[in-house]
Amino acid sequence: MKQYWLLKSEPYKWSWQQQKSVKSEPWDGVRNYQARNFMKSMKVGDEGFFYHSNEGKEIVGIIQVVKTHYPDPTDPSGKFVCVDVAAQKDMPKPVTLQKSKKQRPFKIWPC
Repeated sequence: MKQYWLLKSEPYKWSWQQQKSVKSEPWDGVRNYQARNFMKSMKVGDEGFFYHSNEGKEIVGIIQVVKTHYPDPTDPSGKFVCVDVAAQKDMPKPVTLQKSKKQRPFKIWPC
């Protein structure tokens, strides 16, 4: 069964525009154990919301997992993983996290 995820990025580090400019890209640099465990659960074909954190604080696009987890090459400790994702489409209108959390499906998300 397809799963849906929330992937966040600070736009000054990696923006939605940058994501759209590449075929696919490793979602690397994540140093949170819960996020790592979620990434280990991601399957090819799962989709996610691309969320701009800190700046904008809104969901701006839809991504798709195109490669399952593998060791994060930016992690010298070897404890963390990354997945490869590809941009699918823009959100017709960006959605703030505050607004999305009021919607029933998002109330149960651990974000």
